[in-house]
Amino acid sequence: MTSIPTLETERMILRAPVTDDQDGFAAFLMSERAVYAGGTQDKEKAIAEFQEMIDYWNTSALGTFTMERKDNGLAIGHVGGLKPEGWPEAELGWSIWRDEDEGKGFASEAAIAVLDYAFNHLGWKTAASYVAPDNKRSIEMTERLGARLDLDAAKPDGLTCLVYRHPAPEANQ
Repeated sequence: MTSIPTLETERMILRAPVTDDQDGFAAFLMSERAVYAGGTQDKEKAIAEFQEMIDYWNTSALGTFTMERKDNGLAIGHVGGLKPEGWPEAELGWSIWRDEDEGKGFASEAAIAVLDYAFNHLGWKTAASYVAPDNKRSIEMTERLGARLDLDAAKPDGLTCLVYRHPAPEANQ
């Protein structure tokens, strides 16, 4: 089993997902907010997917962190690096689970911390984000993070998406 790091940002603790987080995640996947996360699911499937997020850490140096707000201790989303079987490269992905936490910069703050960890501690040279072509908010955030559209990048089989490339920091290239 991989030792799961804890990362800290100004407003959040990025920590290992735990079973107590699954209800917030399931509520997200059972809502219309899940449109860009595979679509709305029933609770049983959502909880199984959450368990997969926990289990991913057992086989990988980087997985999905739960974003926990420092001011109130609430788990509000997830962020991390994943490379599911058949995907051409690791992806940086994120989701904010509740409407009231959307648009406040939590996802970008967390993504910056995860990219820093991946590049500077795990030696990643690049990362991709696979974004639905009509997901304007994620496209805007990805571009604010410094990623650029990579028209030549391979896409995961069966996924209709744009591939955004996150460059490594200058010192890591």
